[in-house]
Amino acid sequence: MKALILSGGKGTRLRPITHTGAKQLVPIANKPIIFYVIENIVKLGIKDIGIVISPETGEVIKKTIGDGARWNVNIKYILQQEPKGLAHAVKVARDFLGQDSFLMYLGDNLLGGDIKQFYQKFKEKNPEALILLKEVENPSSFGVAQVNKEGEIIKLEEKPKNPKSNLALVGVYLFSSAIHKAIDKLKPSTRGELEITDAIQNIIKDNKKIISHVVTDWWLDTGKKDDLLKANTIVLDELINRRIKGTISKNSQIDGRVVIPKTSKIIDSDIRGPVTIGENVVIENSFIGPFTSIGDDCQINKSNIEHCVILNNCQIAKINNL
Repeated sequence: MKALILSGGKGTRLRPITHTGAKQLVPIANKPIIFYVIENIVKLGIKDIGIVISPETGEVIKKTIGDGARWNVNIKYILQQEPKGLAHAVKVARDFLGQDSFLMYLGDNLLGGDIKQFYQKFKEKNPEALILLKEVENPSSFGVAQVNKEGEIIKLEEKPKNPKSNLALVGVYLFSSAIHKAIDKLKPSTRGELEITDAIQNIIKDNKKIISHVVTDWWLDTGKKDDLLKANTIVLDELINRRIKGTISKNSQIDGRVVIPKTSKIIDSDIRGPVTIGENVVIENSFIGPFTSIGDDCQINKSNIEHCVILNNCQIAKINNL
């Protein structure tokens, strides 16, 4: 089994943040989104991971992630020259994937919990594909699946105006090699892309089994600002533990679950967790409220901040909005 992470695209919904970086590298609780994806894959025991990258952001992704040694896996980077759809990304990765079954994971998706149950179900049932689904309130914004009583997928639609169900495609899939023949039959959609939903529909037309697994935990597509802040809130709430190693002045107060590394300083300030603070940060005469993550090398002075994602190398002064 191999894994394929899709990390191309231009991140237009997160601009201006993504004018100079990849959306998959935007930090959630001071860790790039794609790191959570890789960690979820590593938990399955998968050692060979392909990452599809774009010309615009590929180099920064390669520099940030490296060769996979930190996770004890092998990472291969696969260039997708233009964002022509998810199925097109699989097509350009075919030499890497070969005839192996593989896990495909969108690199800007965050899932509560791991995906072991999903993975085991695929191995036990041996379908041509297994697709992760989630009940949503706005299904017309997603790819949508119709399923029968046995959980088999009978039809997929990409962002339908009149959705037949509220089951959205999460962006995590398991495929057999049958997906390659299904992709070869595709023509570009009205969006000019090779749609993975159309490829899966081709497998269904061949009367081959595609099953589903409905996620009951949280799922977030972090492609928009509000989703990014929501993801930061959830991850801080679930994963952060109190760890104070930095320099704290006598007149400062640190309450709750707060992470402060040895290289950071808190001077005459109050911090109320959950909050995580990066390396070489100086916070002076300020209040940092819950659900805030502050990146490395930041300076915050005479400011009140809460429910924020502060990127690396930011200077904030005299912001009193509470």
